[in-house]
Amino acid sequence: MPRILILGGTADARRLAARLAGRGDLSITLSLAGRTENPVAQPVPVRSGGFGGAEGLAAYLGQERISLLIDATHPYAAQISANAAAAAALAGVPILALRRPAWQAVEGDRWTPVDSAEAAVQALGTARRTVFLALGRQEIAPFEAARQHSYVVRSVDPIAPPLAVPDATYILARGPFAEDDDLALLADRGIDAIVCKNSGGGATYGKIAAARRLGIGVIMLRRPALPDVPSGKTVEQVAAMVDHVLDPAAKRGV
Repeated sequence: MPRILILGGTADARRLAARLAGRGDLSITLSLAGRTENPVAQPVPVRSGGFGGAEGLAAYLGQERISLLIDATHPYAAQISANAAAAAALAGVPILALRRPAWQAVEGDRWTPVDSAEAAVQALGTARRTVFLALGRQEIAPFEAARQHSYVVRSVDPIAPPLAVPDATYILARGPFAEDDDLALLADRGIDAIVCKNSGGGATYGKIAAARRLGIGVIMLRRPALPDVPSGKTVEQVAAMVDHVLDPAAKRGV
């Protein structure tokens, strides 16, 4: 039975794992980085924690006789994606990636694209603002340099330690988030700026659509460059590619 390792941490990875496991002719393992304190239940066996870089992942692929590596991590997990591509090459294991398309600005959107959280801090300016931070806990520390702003922070896990700023409110929540709910949140909190990533997909798009309706500017972190590997845009596309990759691999004795 071919063995597939999925690098996950996203809802798409969970859906892909369930779809492939449902076939009954594949052995699926889902790997999570272990950064989320309370991950949702997964439909397949889970491995948690890092591998020790590309070399460690390559060794794991060989030891576990992995037939196919699928990178279904977050679009901003650039280092993991780079390690995955390098490990697949080192181990001689085929790789696929699930790369959901980025959101595209439409009429009425007021986006300011930036390359980093530090650049987002600069884009907010010096005047006091009420800012909705829809970022992971690893990205929000730079905003301590702009203590004049009032922050509303939404995250899956608690922000620990909290931001060293005078005014910050924390909301613990896991998507998907409905547009009307985000509209109410932005209006009730008096938000006049949003800082977020261009995650793509529908689960967190509600705040983007709500910001458009309210005329709120969005400071959008650009996506990082990712390795050029065979990829699909949806769970369905990647699932359909699996057999095309596994058949040649089987002939090579992988």
